[in-house]
Amino acid sequence: MVMKELYPDYLKVGDTIGIVAPSRKISFEELEFSVVFFEKKGFKIKLGKNIFAAENQFAGSDSVRAADFQAMLDDDEVKAVLAARGGYGAVRIIDRVDFSRFRKNPKWLCGYSDFTVFHSQSAYYNIPTIHSTMPVNISDTAVEVANAESLLDALTGKLLCYETKPNSLNRCGSAKAKVVGGNLSILYSLMGSQSEISTEGKILFIEDLDEYLYHIDRMMMNLKRAGKLANLAGLIVGDLSDMHDNTVPFGKTAEEIVADCCAEYGFPICFNFPAGHAAVKKSLRLGMEIEMRPTANGGFEVFQK
Repeated sequence: MVMKELYPDYLKVGDTIGIVAPSRKISFEELEFSVVFFEKKGFKIKLGKNIFAAENQFAGSDSVRAADFQAMLDDDEVKAVLAARGGYGAVRIIDRVDFSRFRKNPKWLCGYSDFTVFHSQSAYYNIPTIHSTMPVNISDTAVEVANAESLLDALTGKLLCYETKPNSLNRCGSAKAKVVGGNLSILYSLMGSQSEISTEGKILFIEDLDEYLYHIDRMMMNLKRAGKLANLAGLIVGDLSDMHDNTVPFGKTAEEIVADCCAEYGFPICFNFPAGHAAVKKSLRLGMEIEMRPTANGGFEVFQK
């Protein structure tokens, strides 16, 4: 079923940003800098009622985390919802959340990693989201401040334009289409559910962290066998960070695994996109049109109006 396209409004100074913890637990000390940062930029901050709850590794029980997320979705004052951090837990609450009001009056949902669960569910409703840094990552370092500025650029409707470094595995070509995706492991885990993404005619973005190389191969083969790669308009590969190998080497890097799984197709492939779990985390509006085109030095220019 194709649902009506409905975009959230871009933010303006004075608007309220909500912060919740749908996955791993977090402390006030880990959030304090980001709260001050956004307030200095002229935005109001509203924290989830139970944001500092804790139950083992989670930010409270499933019911508590779902209730906090639901409250932010339904709060008309809140114009964007930021995941405080990633970890694990979003998939445990996604089916407890009622998206009916959100679908009529959408707002920006922002985060990465485990938050890919919400990116994918929103894609099912044809509502854009923002793949971005999260409050736990924001500090006074120049790189992390720049990441936060990139998030604000995405939230306020500014042009997003990035140039990637050259990579011998890049496949030249241009593409202009909606971009979908997020964390590869999460996309893989959502296959067969309502939150499974549609990639037909779209540009797919993937990134991942802390995986064995054969896991990357397994997940890419799953996407391939499920028809998620054959009809792509393009592929953007972010950070594939801190990969592991077995005693008997797999024989390929994570990037080579991705390239090999896509070898039979003709769409352009851009590696080295500055997003994922590494230091630089540039923002993308998922579910909206993006353009990728090769540069003279073997990289790509990726931009989004």
